[in-house]
Amino acid sequence: MTAREKAQEWLSQAIDNETKTAIENLLNGPEAQLEDAFYTDLEFGTGGMRGVMGVGSNRVNKYTFGMATQGLSNYLLKSFPNQNIKVAIAHDCRNNSQYFARMVAEIFSANGIHVYLFDELRPTPELSFAIRHLDCQSGIVITASHNPPEYNGYKVYWNDGAQIVAPHDKGIIDEVRAITDLGNIKFSPNDALIETGSKELDEAFLTASLAQRKKEVAAKDLKIAFTSLHGTSITLMPELLARAGYEQLFIVEEQAKPDGNFPTVVSPNPEERAALDMALSLADKTQADIVIGTDPDSDRIGVAVRNSAGEMVLLNGNQTGVLLTDYLLKNTALKGDEFIAYTIVSSDMFAEVAKDYGVDFEICLTGFKYIATLIRDNEGKKTFVGGGEESYGFMIGDFVRDKDALTSALIFCDLAAEAKANGSNVMEYLESLYAKHGFYYEHLISLVKKGKDGKAEIEQMMSNLRSNPPKVLGGEAVVKIDDIDKNTSTDLRTGKSSELGLPKSNVLQFYTEGGSKISARPSGTEPKIKFYFSVKAPWDSNKSFAEQEKILSNQIDQIVEDLGIG
Repeated sequence: MTAREKAQEWLSQAIDNETKTAIENLLNGPEAQLEDAFYTDLEFGTGGMRGVMGVGSNRVNKYTFGMATQGLSNYLLKSFPNQNIKVAIAHDCRNNSQYFARMVAEIFSANGIHVYLFDELRPTPELSFAIRHLDCQSGIVITASHNPPEYNGYKVYWNDGAQIVAPHDKGIIDEVRAITDLGNIKFSPNDALIETGSKELDEAFLTASLAQRKKEVAAKDLKIAFTSLHGTSITLMPELLARAGYEQLFIVEEQAKPDGNFPTVVSPNPEERAALDMALSLADKTQADIVIGTDPDSDRIGVAVRNSAGEMVLLNGNQTGVLLTDYLLKNTALKGDEFIAYTIVSSDMFAEVAKDYGVDFEICLTGFKYIATLIRDNEGKKTFVGGGEESYGFMIGDFVRDKDALTSALIFCDLAAEAKANGSNVMEYLESLYAKHGFYYEHLISLVKKGKDGKAEIEQMMSNLRSNPPKVLGGEAVVKIDDIDKNTSTDLRTGKSSELGLPKSNVLQFYTEGGSKISARPSGTEPKIKFYFSVKAPWDSNKSFAEQEKILSNQIDQIVEDLGIG
């Protein structure tokens, strides 16, 4: 159907008067607005369902979330026949998140499904933990992660505490698409099936998180500047760090109050330096050793550390993840059955660290649901130590099956406290790893392409890269191309192709003769195409960190120019 036809179909169904009025306004307004609201349906991507709030099939609203919940309810009832099905539901600080969480709980209850509903905002990793702790078959968290204020989203989890993967993702989508009449959504709740609370789960989560610590450290000597960026980590992070013995926690009070409008930042994304500006300022005032910032649903962590010159240095997601990986492996009594994991667009330095400890490493598609799949597939055979990806996410142990900024922050503080107690610092630790494994330097470019035209433009960019791939990048010949969507790895020197053995995904990767890796990947949850750059060089002890970083940065600039995306 066209966008206009789809809008008129919605009007003909059992919807509330407020929605009817809004659709009529769209039908009588600018065509572009109507098109953007109805040209497609929100679908599950790498992080679930996410979009701009408003009226329309391509918007987040009571009916798109309602169809998702009714479809999931139908799928659960088919998947677990004759069982007492239970679902846990949490929400973040975003506008309408609490409303959507309650509405979703009511729909589940109307379908005879028991619901554990957090009565206040809580971090996403706690929801993942709660699913297995409460023996639930599924879970939902209402969040749009680090997206702008106009967004909200809906993450779906399965009974292992991980986000849905095949075959469940397709099965749920099929059930959602089967709902062609909005009147089939069961909005009338059975309040007897909705159980609310948070405190017992908080205590269980805090206990499990503290159990991930590897050793005693001089916690009271470390100074920490912390910002929750108006998000959910403020509910647990101060208590978690206090129980771990950290007495010098300085909180950015202006960003401590949960607020879906994120009034003090342009974007509540710890991947962006501007989001941590207030925390960096507080660190200077308090002479803090480390800055910790988390995104609104507390699954991503941004870190800045003080170097030997007393300057604060922002770490990227790969650096944070590699440091955590090395620290965990160094302080784990290895038995020979451990493994770590990282995603295809992340730094291959993860693998180098694992090799150094004689530990297996697994590489998977982008998204922690794939790391969680590796944990599930290896249960009883291998022990998961930790895993991460470049997008500022890390998972420690398997008690949470999604990225976890809370436990990651705790362990990173332990790492920093140990370095300080030894008369060193985190940057010196990182440089020692570069000296051992080579200097890996990464960069990310995200191109935003909104709406129907933007989607088509992204598809054309990927098509052009497939049909006319670059031969030289950054002055180095491209020697291998991996096309994840086609499951092929092609050696350009021999012309031979082999299978990758990964699930299909619209990702292209180019490898150069010097060891650079460049990846192109349309986002599954945002109107973006992302380009990931990873270059490396031997560590040069005669040059400063900044000098070596500049050389590799210039190399990436040349690659960007070669691709024509600068």
